[in-house]
Amino acid sequence: MKRIFTYEIQPEDAGTSIRTFLKNKNFSRSAVVLLKKTENGIMVDSNRCYVNRILNEGEILTLSLIENENAETDGQEKIIPNPLPLSIAYEDEDLLVINKSAGMPTHPSLRHYTDTLANAVMFYAKERGEYYPFRCINRLDRDTSGLTVIAKNLYSSCILYEDMKKRRIKRTYYAITDGVLPACGTIDAPIARKEESVIARTVDFTRGERAVTHFERLAVNGGLSLAKLTPETGRTHQLRVHMRYLGFPLIGDFLYHPAYDFYLGGEAMRIERQALHAGTLAFPHPVSGEPLLFRAPLPEDMRQFFPMVIP
Repeated sequence: MKRIFTYEIQPEDAGTSIRTFLKNKNFSRSAVVLLKKTENGIMVDSNRCYVNRILNEGEILTLSLIENENAETDGQEKIIPNPLPLSIAYEDEDLLVINKSAGMPTHPSLRHYTDTLANAVMFYAKERGEYYPFRCINRLDRDTSGLTVIAKNLYSSCILYEDMKKRRIKRTYYAITDGVLPACGTIDAPIARKEESVIARTVDFTRGERAVTHFERLAVNGGLSLAKLTPETGRTHQLRVHMRYLGFPLIGDFLYHPAYDFYLGGEAMRIERQALHAGTLAFPHPVSGEPLLFRAPLPEDMRQFFPMVIP
């Protein structure tokens, strides 16, 4: 896939090298290397240039960032395109925002080689004659549904990963907890891997990394609560572990609370996965800086417990 960036050199950038200009624009080292390897990847007023070239006011710098299946990008193994259902909330030349369904892993693994979000995205791109390595910025657990963002080029991935690290990407989740949750609060409890497990996490004040989650109860139905969860940090299984630690675990969570069947309002209900949904995603556009906000409604398997609420 080819992405072209054009800049008119302003007075404050005159006298700096192209290398410095790229650094100031947050091009990563790998992006600069790719530009240098690409024929006519770095041009000033239609002339090919090296990164040590000094820029002058009013000049036009054109960058051509080209990635194809034969390019050495990210060291990724080849992902097999597969025509799986894909719900796209937004797309432009820099990113994809996808409403991922529950039960779909994000990345291929030994047991999930062709049934992942990555396989679906690669098929979607191939059908449009495009190619870009699969770069998922906010990976969701297999059984967590909701919004996730994919960078379509190396530059947008540089910016989005930095935004994630600096907490400029804001996420809100909706969860169903077992028990009547307090009205609101904050959980500040460090999380570590369980010593006897390669998967499970636990609150551990000795070995854990700091983790902070804000919660708000939205509704109660029987002995269940619909909660809005806002993570301040992004530890593995953070929301699931924090809610269990608080005493209100997520229903349907095979690791932390394997309770699947409930009886509410005279009706039997069942959920097959942890009741967790990434409902909103907000961040500045990686290139334009325009504020973006996306919402994904509760999926039906969660909505059945709270049909009176539309978060």
